[in-house]
Amino acid sequence: MDRQQLRSPLGRAVGPGSAKEGVEHWWAQRVTAVALILLGLWFAASLVALAGADRAQVLRWLHEPLPAILTILTVIALFYHGALGLQVVIEDYVHSEWLKISSLVVMRLVSVALAVAGIFAVLRIAFGG
Repeated sequence: MDRQQLRSPLGRAVGPGSAKEGVEHWWAQRVTAVALILLGLWFAASLVALAGADRAQVLRWLHEPLPAILTILTVIALFYHGALGLQVVIEDYVHSEWLKISSLVVMRLVSVALAVAGIFAVLRIAFGG
């Protein structure tokens, strides 16, 4: 009996199976979601603590190493998580192959550009620029 005959109709239709990249994507999205929960709680608490502070106090706060590092981590996690989510939406709902690929490339470039701009802004404030 042939191996192909032993497979279910669904198994024959799907082919050899998963390329295993979906698991990594799934884990990355879950890890960044947990990181964003923790970093988001910290950021919200920081904003509440800084409520009513003037600009100079906020700048002094961001000059400190821990707030600057955590803010940069928040920016990185936010844009990476967003890019992962948008990738899934584009892959699921854009059916034209050229439009899908170009949308993915543009989305990635915009995500990286915005993340770099956010990191640059934090570093500029943190180092007194």
